[in-house]
Amino acid sequence: MIFALLLLAAAAQAADEAPATPASASLSGSWTVDLRPADDSPVYTQPMELTIAADGSVTGAFYNSEISAGRFGKARGRQCVAFVTSDGQGDYQHSACLVDGKMIGQSWAEHREFLLPWAASRTPEEK
Repeated sequence: MIFALLLLAAAAQAADEAPATPASASLSGSWTVDLRPADDSPVYTQPMELTIAADGSVTGAFYNSEISAGRFGKARGRQCVAFVTSDGQGDYQHSACLVDGKMIGQSWAEHREFLLPWAASRTPEEK
């Protein structure tokens, strides 16, 4: 009985930690990131392109910088990404999760003592 429970728990954990699945496609694509520090600040956006591979790796670009490393993960009903870019002076660590069709995330630059929460929406397709 204990062995069966352990086997069931291991299978559930493996399912939560599985690499990118077709669900990860909902994070791939073009996003417009709202970088305003407050809702009443002047509009300030930057583009973000994400590609999530079958192995869970994340590539693309954000804030005119290529993603040097990144991962997709899903657990607890959430789909999330974490990735690294650079401004030439140091690395920026970014992470975000999909919430109601939007990406809710933050960017941290230790070398600049800087942390900024942000939100992103799908970039409308050009016609």
